[in-house]
Amino acid sequence: MKYALLGEKLGHSFSPIIHKEIFKDLNIDAEYELKEIKKEEIKDTLDLLKKGIYNGYNVTIPYKKEVMQYLDEITPEAKKIGAVNTIAYKFGKLIGYNTDYYGFKEEVLFNKIDVKNKECYILGTGGASLALHKALIDLGGNVLFVSRNPSNDITISYEELKNKKPYLIVNATPIGMYPNVDSSPIEKDIINNTKYVMDIIFNPLQTKLLKYANSKMNGLFMLVGQAIKAEEIWQDMKYELSIENLLKRIEMKL
Repeated sequence: MKYALLGEKLGHSFSPIIHKEIFKDLNIDAEYELKEIKKEEIKDTLDLLKKGIYNGYNVTIPYKKEVMQYLDEITPEAKKIGAVNTIAYKFGKLIGYNTDYYGFKEEVLFNKIDVKNKECYILGTGGASLALHKALIDLGGNVLFVSRNPSNDITISYEELKNKKPYLIVNATPIGMYPNVDSSPIEKDIINNTKYVMDIIFNPLQTKLLKYANSKMNGLFMLVGQAIKAEEIWQDMKYELSIENLLKRIEMKL
């Protein structure tokens, strides 16, 4: 069996390491590769699932919204989020799922962050941010996006963020990702009054933003959690070990 991550630039990805460990745990003979494609190659690449050349795909920047138009079916959850990061070919259909939602929600719960009725701000408005938004809303948070170009009533500017006192800030932008490790989406003084700061970037494991906040809540937990959920979808079986168990093994390999 053969699986792949679809994206534009994938040199930073840890996904093959994670899925290889899951294959071992599930006793599955399979491989997982990085597949860099251009926007115009999406449809032909998805057709490889129908032909059985690949058995499942994960999707990352910048195609989480783009792939949706080529799918036969999208789960209600992914449709509501407005982004797909996992694709399976089942019952003669290309079906889109969102497992980012599951991975992030599990990370919030694991870290015992009670967002109910608390002010939460998500930096960025891309495909990943939509899954974070739904997870925080479902956990009872008061959630706003932060963007350079606010265009609706659930989005504020970075300038407006300076006047807020957030309970939680989550970075869902690529700012701070390898190789641009000396960048942060916001300045240190903005997070002085913030109780929790998370970053969905996992390379590096501690971004400049997380250093500012003295936080270790990076994107690796979410990445591992969403990978487990993706494998459960592809394999039609339950992964019995905990995310924490797999996470510790992955960290030892990095």
